[in-house]
Amino acid sequence: MSLQPDVSDRDARRWRMLGLLATAELLGMSLWFAASAVATQLADRWGLGPSQTAWLTTIVQLGFVCGTAVTALLNLADLLPSKWFFAIAALAGAMANSALVVTNSFALALVCRFATGFSLAGVYPPAMKMASTWFRARRGLAIGTVVGALTVGKATPYLVHALPEAGPHVVIMVASVCAVVAALLIAGFYSDGPYPFPPRPFSWSLVRSVAERREWRLATSGYLGHMFELYSFWTWIPLFLAASARAQRGEGSSAGVTGGLVSAVAFGTIAVGGLGCVWGGLSADSRGRERLVILAMVSSGACSLLIPLAFGRSLWIVGALAWAWGFFVIADSAQFSALVTEAVPPHAVGTALTVQTSLGFLLTMVSIQLIPPLVSFVGWRWVFPVLALGPMFGIASIRRLMAFRAARSAP
Repeated sequence: MSLQPDVSDRDARRWRMLGLLATAELLGMSLWFAASAVATQLADRWGLGPSQTAWLTTIVQLGFVCGTAVTALLNLADLLPSKWFFAIAALAGAMANSALVVTNSFALALVCRFATGFSLAGVYPPAMKMASTWFRARRGLAIGTVVGALTVGKATPYLVHALPEAGPHVVIMVASVCAVVAALLIAGFYSDGPYPFPPRPFSWSLVRSVAERREWRLATSGYLGHMFELYSFWTWIPLFLAASARAQRGEGSSAGVTGGLVSAVAFGTIAVGGLGCVWGGLSADSRGRERLVILAMVSSGACSLLIPLAFGRSLWIVGALAWAWGFFVIADSAQFSALVTEAVPPHAVGTALTVQTSLGFLLTMVSIQLIPPLVSFVGWRWVFPVLALGPMFGIASIRRLMAFRAARSAP
């Protein structure tokens, strides 16, 4: 039998398709933080407190969970061609996001943000599956690239906000235009690769059997630790940077820090995670997923504990540490899905991933809302060390997973 890889595994089109998917993800996922990037201005418009302002992001998480659940229950990812499912979802998200421009109340804004998150359930997960149809041996790199691109996309509104005179309407509408372009790119140029996935629909009857598998519980526990940290960090690091800049000026700094510069640093903090994802995919392929996950969580947890020491110092100092945190906090994200797919039988993969994703994004609603009351007690300087609890819990879970697998494979 030939040891050469199948000729389709060397199909040169896979790199073009990966580039197309990465570009579309970058553009489409700019919707996620479109309101968060201008949350301060929206809060001033509607007279919101910190906890209410946090709901501009939290409600997107809830919408995404609901969208994921509906997609799974109706099996839309298998009933609709991938390109049309993605394109329709991106267009729906663009419309929901654009409605923010004409919204006159906070309640209606929450409806718009929920609808945006709901629509993004057809943009985020399908893209990873679409990329996997083109890659087999380098699937870790492919998925890491897609996750990296969507990470940069989520940061894009902060870059737009850093531009002079870019107010809320500009930031929101640029994100919507980006999503429309993403839809057109996928509808016009994407096609599935030579490694299609068999239908793996969600099944309520499988939930119990999936939850009974210790490997799935440990892999999902690691993912929950990751998610506890990730979205709370992404949501609040821009305000932390702004508070640090104000503290620096209050200590007699001779040069003020502009809001545009803070927004630019916030963009870099989230966007650098794109490089982290690519590095994570390469490292997972070479050294193993579990070791990569532990390394990334040790590094991100250390950053959350160290960043109070940089608070109030030069933006270049606190920004450098924030960028390091942003690199590692997302580097392991794509690997948790892979760990779950290895923990359950093939016919249960769809259910296992749906439950994992839903639990993770539901937890982010708690960790995002945790920060405002903590700020009122301890101030911005000391608020982020609490997020280290997530990596600590995640590392413990993945180490137990490694021990369990080692014991099971022992003669």
